[in-house]
Amino acid sequence: MPDSLPATSPTSPTSRVTRAVQFRSSLDRPLFDEVAGFVGAMDKLKIRGGTRLAGEITVSGAKNAALPILAASLLTADEFIVDNVPQLQDVATALKLLKLMGVSVERDGATVRLKADALTKTEAPYELVKTMRASILVLGPLMARTGSARVSLPGGCAIGARPVDQHIKGLEALGATVRIENGFVVAEAKRLRGARIATDMVTVTGTENLMMAAVLADGETILENAAREPEVVDLAAALNAMGARIRGAGTDCIAIEGVERLHGARHRVMADRIETGTFLSAVVAAGGHAALRGAAAGTLHAVLDKLREAGAQIDAQNGALRIRMDSRPRAVSLRTAPYPDFPTDMQAQFMALNCVADGVGAITETIFENRFMHVHELQRLGANITIDGNTATVRGVGKLAGAPVMATDLRASASLVVAALAAEGETTVDRIYHLDRGYEAMEKKLAALGADVQRIK
Repeated sequence: MPDSLPATSPTSPTSRVTRAVQFRSSLDRPLFDEVAGFVGAMDKLKIRGGTRLAGEITVSGAKNAALPILAASLLTADEFIVDNVPQLQDVATALKLLKLMGVSVERDGATVRLKADALTKTEAPYELVKTMRASILVLGPLMARTGSARVSLPGGCAIGARPVDQHIKGLEALGATVRIENGFVVAEAKRLRGARIATDMVTVTGTENLMMAAVLADGETILENAAREPEVVDLAAALNAMGARIRGAGTDCIAIEGVERLHGARHRVMADRIETGTFLSAVVAAGGHAALRGAAAGTLHAVLDKLREAGAQIDAQNGALRIRMDSRPRAVSLRTAPYPDFPTDMQAQFMALNCVADGVGAITETIFENRFMHVHELQRLGANITIDGNTATVRGVGKLAGAPVMATDLRASASLVVAALAAEGETTVDRIYHLDRGYEAMEKKLAALGADVQRIK
């Protein structure tokens, strides 16, 4: 956690933010070349910027909602159908893990049919968990359904400073016996029992894991200090469609009344609010107008407010979110914080926007450590950025100039694409396997908006 973060009381709103840093900085830290083994690892994007964007695209389903919802298939022996599932590397990894456990998986475009009627394995091996830390999400449903689970620690991390301690604390409160053994979390219980659980920090995957564990527990479970993200609400909606009894999702106190069993259901994954925000940021940086079909404006209030502050005209009409940017953007200052405040996953894209804005913007990151690694690459394009602790000060320049750059994580790669669209000349973005983890066919959607972009194999 950055040394510059202020000391706070355990119950203060700012304390929720600083506690979130401890969780998210470790669970979702960049994977760098650990994941370079899959197809597309060496692909690059070649972007010729300086062109105003114009056109219409459809927003994909949310990766951060799809992953826990797919894991929820472990909770029932009946068929579970999930629609609007994005074609992403992380989703492919999640489906591979479920297949390894004996889940029947059939995919037809954006629809996935899952049936976990014959589970053969309750282990998530390190080889898969290291490439996608959200694999920890199978821990809760496995415990609820089978009473045992063996899940690798994310990245082989140690207990204590890592987030797994909150998952373990919650499972123990539900009556599980948990131990760390040879780099694995090993948990067992005859049947989980409802309990009141107050996590020490705001944790999205922790909230989701414990919510899934509690749906089949004996009695009522109360999750205090719960994450409020829309993806948590979407998971709760999917679980309730399967017969769960969950109240309060979207608040910091969630109540789960355990049921004997869950049944099959069909659920449509929410639109990806971060993909939406990324394309909106691209239009503001490069100029132009666009319509984003399927976007959920209600999940993006903090982002839309800042885009309007930068000068964008945004409105929702005819089933689409429409944006127009006819002038140079104005610099905006922001501070990341857990939902409903400004999302950390949009910080890098707004830094890219500020690089070409009129004025000076200060961006303070309170969720992740080391999430300014894109700064050096933006500076290669001519950006004027200085860092002091967990705050980056961006002084807008008249224009950026294309250059070869390299992505260090998922959202950093998106920021480089936004900057490249606003830059003059050609920019090559290397290591776009990061981009493929969270954005479905980004180059095709950008091309639909008139961008000069090409994937180089």
